[in-house]
Amino acid sequence: MAQLLKMKSKGLKEFRQQYLLRNSQAEEKRWQEHQAATCIQSWFRACKVQAYIRHLHKKAIIIQKIWRGFTARARFRQMVKEAYFIMKMNFYEEMAVRIQRRWRGFYVRKYVHNFYARKKYLAEVSWKNKVIRSGLDELEELQKRERDCLDVIKEQTNKVYQAHRLHHLLSTKQRPGIFNSPFRPGPHETELLLRQVKYHRPTRLTPSGKTCLLGIPDSTAPSLGSPGRNTLGTCSSRPILPPIASKKQQMLLGVQKQPGEVWEQCVRCPDLMHLQSSYAHLEEAKHQLQQYKSMNIDNGMLFEQYTDAHMQN
Repeated sequence: MAQLLKMKSKGLKEFRQQYLLRNSQAEEKRWQEHQAATCIQSWFRACKVQAYIRHLHKKAIIIQKIWRGFTARARFRQMVKEAYFIMKMNFYEEMAVRIQRRWRGFYVRKYVHNFYARKKYLAEVSWKNKVIRSGLDELEELQKRERDCLDVIKEQTNKVYQAHRLHHLLSTKQRPGIFNSPFRPGPHETELLLRQVKYHRPTRLTPSGKTCLLGIPDSTAPSLGSPGRNTLGTCSSRPILPPIASKKQQMLLGVQKQPGEVWEQCVRCPDLMHLQSSYAHLEEAKHQLQQYKSMNIDNGMLFEQYTDAHMQN
């Protein structure tokens, strides 16, 4: 027991010393341990919070994905509805246009423009056009024959006129003419025409108006005309003053010719100061046309005589 007490007394002192030493050491390290515990707690809590935030982020992403998919599907369904509605309206409009087109065509053909009436009208127009075309063809043929006849008459009148002008080239008993060559088997057609045409002595300066109207030289025109004479003045029917007789000319040329013929051959006074047409030009033209028509019979007879002589040769 004594030893136990000795041990207790010794141990109690050591215990107290150790208790104070350890208590002082604990007090010294308490702040460091508190800071270390605080650091550990903050780190642990940060790890827990970060893990929770990551979890929340994942769940938010899932929620956003589901919501965005839902809204996109709803918007797509709305777009499909709109596209279907537009397609349906376009189809309805196209069908309405077809129906309106058919109905308007039927209405117009039946009540506005009758098809059978228009067909009948076109057939009548075609028939009338054929009739008019045939009439125009006949008129064209008639006018062509008239033009050909006028050309022939003009050509024959010109030949007769030239024959009147070339009457001095006719063959005589003493000497053959230019157109009656001895080296030919028969006389020239101009020679035959000269034999048929009778020479007319010129009595006035202005030719008759039957051919001047159409530009055809007159068959009874004087053969003493000059190329320098104005042809516009000869077509006028104005009265011509009598020529002035000159005693000197009568003495020089003798009394074999009349004074008017001598003055006509020697004096060539162009009618430059005359008017191109008179005030009664229309009546004169009608009168000249009537005279020209009356002379066509004579020209036709001359042409027949000329053609008969030409065919005999």
